[in-house]
Order: sequence, then structure tokens, then C-alpha cells
Amino acid sequence: MSLRVAVQMDPIERIKIAGDSTFALMLKAQELGHELFHYAVEDLSWAEGRLWTMGYPVTVQRVDGDHFRTGEPRILDLGKDVDVVLMRQDPPFDLGYITATYLLERIASETLVVNDPAAVRNAPEKLWVLNFPQFMPPTAITRSLGLARKFLAEQGDIVLKPLHGFAGGSVFRIGPDGRNLASLIEVFNRTYREPHVLQKFLPEIAEGDKRIVLVDGQVAGAINRIPGAGEIRSNLAVGGTAAKTELTVREEEICAVLGPECRKRGLIFVGIDVIGGRWLTEINVTSPTGMVAIDAFNGTDTPALIWEAIGRRLD
Repeated sequence: MSLRVAVQMDPIERIKIAGDSTFALMLKAQELGHELFHYAVEDLSWAEGRLWTMGYPVTVQRVDGDHFRTGEPRILDLGKDVDVVLMRQDPPFDLGYITATYLLERIASETLVVNDPAAVRNAPEKLWVLNFPQFMPPTAITRSLGLARKFLAEQGDIVLKPLHGFAGGSVFRIGPDGRNLASLIEVFNRTYREPHVLQKFLPEIAEGDKRIVLVDGQVAGAINRIPGAGEIRSNLAVGGTAAKTELTVREEEICAVLGPECRKRGLIFVGIDVIGGRWLTEINVTSPTGMVAIDAFNGTDTPALIWEAIGRRLD
């Protein structure tokens, strides 16, 4: 079945096609005969009881610097003119992102939105994980310097990061002496209105931070992201390197619990982060990545699995 697919994403000319998950999904959709449109989240409009956007017909190819072609723009009624919307713009998970989920939620009875916008809105990466405390490292969510000092005294070595941060940005390790804790909390409080994440530092991070991809609740594969020299951040975007890996028994247990929860919420493409084979730190539902590296190591085809899952939802 040929589908009309609208991809809500950041400027397509800026993506790095070698590892971009959205680009991989678009390539596979094109291979399957689906018709693709590209639009920016800023172009969403609600009028006359309908959700509209200016969409550009697009074709893609795996050629650096020449990876897409667009046609003449069209005004699209996202409830009538397309079958699937891929909500794939990058964070930050801010009011603009949240507003887009509210607008896309209004077409849920007509068009399949992946991932489900209401579920995305209700499952921010570092907060939904609180639903699974049995798998989490010691964690506090706060703006309070007093609580931060108490948490550090209890844990001895901690990490401070923004609640809605992404790609490893603004992650700091604070040792037992508490040096710079007060200054960092002050800077974070000035920069962000929301509380911040404090988490016990896990020495196992030196051995990597595993990204596990779930497709409609089932494990599609995993990679181990290893921090660069002198780093505690393993994100590929900040210099981490990917390595082939297998799941531990504990990680399989985590996936067995999370999988059904993702599936019933319409979270078709999810990436979870696990440190030390047992500590769940994030559940990525906004614009997860990692499948290109997974497929390169394992010879798998995760985009095909995602489009199969989408097809089942449309049947």
C-alpha cells in the first residue's frame, strides 16, 4: 500500500545523512513507494477547523551534499491529504514542541502521527523514566541548592543536567567536594525555569551508555556509545563512538517492562539509554536516533520494521 507521508522535521539541508534516523526512514519510505512531503513545525496552522501546513514534495538519495530534491510547495490539510505524519523535529522540548503536539493531536482520528503526539507530550525523556524507579539510579529533580547539597552528600559523586536537555548538552559531573555546585545551580536556575536533574554518577559510564531501540515495543537492536577521552558524555553528537553490543539479562527485563507501555501509547519508535547493563537513565520518544549505527553493526533494517509497524497501525 502506497502512503502519503508528511515529515515534520528541521531543515533537511542541514542533516548529516550518514547517521540521521529521519533520513533513513525517508529513504526506506521512498523505496517502499510512499510519497514524501517535508514541512517545518513553524508552518503548522489551524484555521476553519482544519490543520494546515505548507508542504514540499521531496525525494531523497544517499549522496552527501546532494541528498534531496523538492518540488513546488503545496498547501496540505494534514487530516485529509496525508496518511502518516512523522513528528521528527529535534528537541528542545519547549513550548513550541508542546504546541505542535496539541495541534497534531487534533487530527488523530484521521491521520496516524508517529510517535503519538499526546504520548510524546506526556512522556518527556527524563520524566517518564520516573515511572520505572526499579530500574533507575538515585535521582532528584529540583531547583533547590539545599536539596542538591543533601543529594551530593548522600551519593558522593553526582551528575547535573537540564531536565529537557538533549544530545549530551550541559552535563556536569560534581565530585564529593561540591566544587562549583552552588555556581552551577545558580546558572541553571537563571537559564531554565523548570527544575534540573541530579543523578548519582555511575563509573560504569566509562564502559559505555547503551542505546536500545524499541519498535512498537519490541527490541530492534542496540549499540554501546563509548565516551571520548576525558569525557563522561557518550552521545555520538559530542564525540562518543559506537560499538557493537548485546543485551544483558537486566536490559532484557527493562525492555520487557517498557515494551508494552510504549506499544499501548502509540510510541512506535523509542530509544532507551542504559548504563552499566542495569541503570535506565532516559526514555527517548521525541526524535530518537541510533538505528543507523545499529543496522550497520547488525546487518538489520530498522526502518523497514518501523514502516511495517506503521502499516499494522493503519490496517
